[in-house]
Parts: sequence; C-alpha cells; structure tokens
Amino acid sequence: MMFLNDITIIITTFFSEKKVIECLNSINNKCKVIIVENSRNEKLKVKLQNNYQNLQFILTNENIGYSKSNNLALKIVKTKYALVLNPDTILKKNTLEKFLEASHVIKDFSILGPYIQTDDDKKKSKLSSDPISVQSIKGFAMFFNMEKFNKIGFFDENFFLYFEDIDLCRKVIKNNNKIYLLPNIEIDHKGAKSVEVPDDNELEYNRNWHWMWSSFYYHKKHNGNLKSLIIFTPKLINTGLKFLIYSILGRKSKIYYFRLSGLFNSMIGKKSWYRPKV
Repeated sequence: MMFLNDITIIITTFFSEKKVIECLNSINNKCKVIIVENSRNEKLKVKLQNNYQNLQFILTNENIGYSKSNNLALKIVKTKYALVLNPDTILKKNTLEKFLEASHVIKDFSILGPYIQTDDDKKKSKLSSDPISVQSIKGFAMFFNMEKFNKIGFFDENFFLYFEDIDLCRKVIKNNNKIYLLPNIEIDHKGAKSVEVPDDNELEYNRNWHWMWSSFYYHKKHNGNLKSLIIFTPKLINTGLKFLIYSILGRKSKIYYFRLSGLFNSMIGKKSWYRPKV
C-alpha cells in the first residue's frame, strides 16, 4: 500500500516567502515538510508554523548554503522517502502519488526525478511513460530513497551554490546505484526566482561568484587539479581581461570582478566564502 506519510518534503529557503507559500499550497498536508530558512526570519517561522500543519521549521540564523541546509534536514528524516524541492516549484495534482507508485515498481532506485522540467521541455513531444535510466537529473526536484542515501551520504557541503546536484548524482552512479526520470510526472519550476530581495545586483554577483567557484571545484574533484588548472587558466585570463577592459571603458565591470574572484579563490584552494549582502 502507498501512504503519503512515507514522504518527507525538504525545502531550503532564503528570503523566499511568497514562493515557498505557493509551493506549500501545492503539497498534500499528509506529508511532513521540513523548511530550512537561511536567515534570522523569525516572523516567517511563526507565520508558516501557524498556517501549515505537519511542518517543521529550522532557522539557521545565517546563510549556510544549499548543500548544508539540505543535509541538515535529510539527516533528521525518518520516512522511507524524501523529496528535495526548490521553493520556486509547484507540484501538480497527484505528483506525490506518482512518485510513490514509481517507488514501488522501481525497486533499485536511489533518485527519481520529473522528466518535464522546464517550459522548453513541455514543448517537446511526449515520451512513453516508462522510467528512463539516466546519469543525472536537475536538482530542483529530487525524490530520494533514504535507505540508499543513509549508506552513501548526501550533498558535498563544500558546494554553497551550484553543481551540488550533479556532484551528488555522480556519487550515486559511482556507488552502483540508479537514477531515473519519470516522464509522467510534472512539476512547475520558475527557475532562479526563489529569492525575494530588492537588490537584484547583489544576487547576480552572488550567482556569478559561486558559479565560477563551484565549476572549478567540481571539475577538480572529479578530474584532478592539474587537468582542471590547464582547462580553467585560459578562462581566468579571459575573465581578468574583460574586467580590465570594461573598467577602462567605464562600463559595468563588477560582474567580471566577481567571476574572477570566484574562480581565482577556487583555483588556489580557498573554501567558498562569499555570501550575498542582503
């Protein structure tokens, strides 16, 4: 038999009140939900706990990053399955039931994910409803078999933002576990719209810094330091030149400064330290 209370849903947030409320409204209240908020937003904690049942709210009091936040919640999950969601997602009708149905048919899975994932994907022709074995899935909606993950571990906490989902999938495959896409499951994902703060520039700096830092760290982790340095040194030089040229021309050069800083810090082995000032 299938029970929705076999699923714990995990949502990591950072100033995402409107989006996370939309997400919560799409979730069946029989499922336990754990929200990890990367701030000191006590008002949001009280508001959500008063309005939603079966919800556990963890306030970190600082921005500890996506990987560490998810791990914080995953380590206290007691159910058979966990669904890790971005706050800017909305579940369709019977999404959770379809995940459960698949979990009973596909006995060897570690991660399940929805096939129809973006607006562009929706325009593509429908495939058969059969599960598709893949090497990785996008991280905005990942359905975990907790028995498998309690053995191999969760996200690499060195990733603050970006590449943590691809890295986790590589670990799953390396441990001879399976990942499947489910063509019959649809989840709406807005994409890069989960944070609600007035300073968009600061968020853009943050994204660029961490994209560059995480891209090198990921490549070094899986391909070795020497090979990664050979590949990324031209990118470092190119980004540095763009920063200088745009600075001389008086154009917006700050974005290249953050790209340069993120990549350089990663290449010299520094931990991911930049945090958005919001």
